[in-house]
Amino acid sequence: MAFVVILATISLGARAGAEPVTIAALGDSLVHGYGLPPEHGFVPQLQSWLDAHEIDAIVTNAGVSGDTTAGGLSRVEWTLTPEVDAMIVALGGNDALRGLDPDVSRKNLRAILQVAQQKNIPVLLVGIAAPANYGAGYKTDFDAIYPALASEFNTLLYPSFLATLLSRPDQAATLRNLMQSDAIHPNNDGVALIVEDIAPIVAQLFDRATAQQ
Repeated sequence: MAFVVILATISLGARAGAEPVTIAALGDSLVHGYGLPPEHGFVPQLQSWLDAHEIDAIVTNAGVSGDTTAGGLSRVEWTLTPEVDAMIVALGGNDALRGLDPDVSRKNLRAILQVAQQKNIPVLLVGIAAPANYGAGYKTDFDAIYPALASEFNTLLYPSFLATLLSRPDQAATLRNLMQSDAIHPNNDGVALIVEDIAPIVAQLFDRATAQQ
């Protein structure tokens, strides 16, 4: 399936004379590239994947380390400049780490998606899995935010930013080889695996943006 998507977007990426699609990546430290050299962060590695697959898109880094869904909401309007054609929304990790009320996080993310909807900006919503230390009920409520909002707003969905790392059978090896010492942020190799997994969905986002141009 991913191969078919890639082939389709390569043909779109070769649009003669068209302007590149600008994708704003609105997020927190996972998007910003916390603890990594600039060229090894999520946005530069995603850009390299798109370039390698001849997808004519430019990804801008609107990630802010420590940001919450409230912080993302406060800056979404000026992030979505007239040049932006699509948006990745990857927020909520800091809400979950702080144990913030899932209803508040849901409200903030819904407001972000409403802004995008009003501006006719297609979105890829990227979830995050809440830690288990606040209880099963909290985790269930928080994790349910993303699929519910994706369905409500008809956005693309990547269920959890770290999903491809957390699903690996040897989590001790994952922590040792793919995560930074804080056990929260991926290292260069971890980001590379995340990009490889999420990039075909970003290619679908590119398709949606080009269809509206």
